[in-house]
Amino acid sequence: MNNRESLKKMVVMALLSALAFFAVALLRIPMLWAGPLVLSYEPKDVIIAIGGLLFGPLPAAIIAIVVAFIEMVTVSSTGPIGFIMNVISSGCFVCSSAIIYKRHRTIKGAITGLSVACLTTTIVMLLYNYFFTPIFMGVPRAVVASLLVPLFLPFNIIKSIINAAIIMMIYKPVVTALRKSNLLIESEDSAASGKFNIGVFLLSCFVLATAIVLVLVLQGQM
Repeated sequence: MNNRESLKKMVVMALLSALAFFAVALLRIPMLWAGPLVLSYEPKDVIIAIGGLLFGPLPAAIIAIVVAFIEMVTVSSTGPIGFIMNVISSGCFVCSSAIIYKRHRTIKGAITGLSVACLTTTIVMLLYNYFFTPIFMGVPRAVVASLLVPLFLPFNIIKSIINAAIIMMIYKPVVTALRKSNLLIESEDSAASGKFNIGVFLLSCFVLATAIVLVLVLQGQM
């Protein structure tokens, strides 16, 4: 990679970092709650994961850390514990999907990577919530343990599924826009090359709609 390509890569990473931060600051949507504890969705991992699919797991991890740090010192009230949680949550999702997609740069590889990312993030965040949320909330671990299945499990599953569906919907248009802006070179990325895959788009829409319905059911609105 020459200096010009490296510069373009840094510009795109900085752009994605900025967009991911604004997604956190401006697009928080309360999803599930139990008493005073509110779990919100924000699409920052969609943006960071696109960086991972473009450049690989290490750049994705760097973007996740940068965004989490900026969030900690600006809009977050959770301090270092929240910073660690955000790095772990985003890192699991974006790095696991990027690792698989880096080896198999096809639509099948993207779907496989995002599926593994959903599973990995859900498991890791359940463990994180069990061990660290009691410290953050100042409650006995038994209280948090009682919320793992009814609250944290569905939240992390649905959040990950929503992220994966949106990524599959917008990845090709984003890559196309970056290429037209001369910020991204052509690659052997068959998931982002060729004609628009209407089948993948419709499947992603169905998955996204299903996840939204599940959220409404869990909120008691349906």
